[in-house]
Amino acid sequence: MSRSFVRFCMVGVGASAVHILVVSQLVPLGSAPLLANVAGFGAAFSVSFTGHHLWSFPARQRDRFLAVRRFLFVAASGFALNEFAYWALLSFTGIDYRVSLIIVLAGVAICTYLLGRNWAFADATV
Repeated sequence: MSRSFVRFCMVGVGASAVHILVVSQLVPLGSAPLLANVAGFGAAFSVSFTGHHLWSFPARQRDRFLAVRRFLFVAASGFALNEFAYWALLSFTGIDYRVSLIIVLAGVAICTYLLGRNWAFADATV
C-alpha cells in the first residue's frame, strides 16, 4: 500500500467524519437528508482539499490554484455521484440515512483517490 493511499484514507476519514457530523446534526433539526448532504459536502471539502494538498499528495512546484480548480471538479463530480446514490438508497431501501451516507461515501472514495492522485494533484502546472 502506498504512502499517498494511506494518507488519502486518513484525510478521507477525517473529511467523511465532518460530512457525517454535519448531516447527522442537521437532519434531526428538520433538514431533508439530501439538503443536509449538500451542507456536509461543503464543510468536508475544505478539510479534504487542505489535507490532500498538503499531506496526501504534496508537491512544492504545484500550482495551488490549478490544483484547487481540478480538485473542485473531482469533488463536485464525486458529489454528484454521491447525491444520486444517496437519493437511490434513501428512496428504494429502508436503510437509515446515516448508514446510507457511509455506504455512499465509501463507494465514491476510490474514484476520488484515483482522480486526485493522477490529475487534480499531479505535479504538472498546465
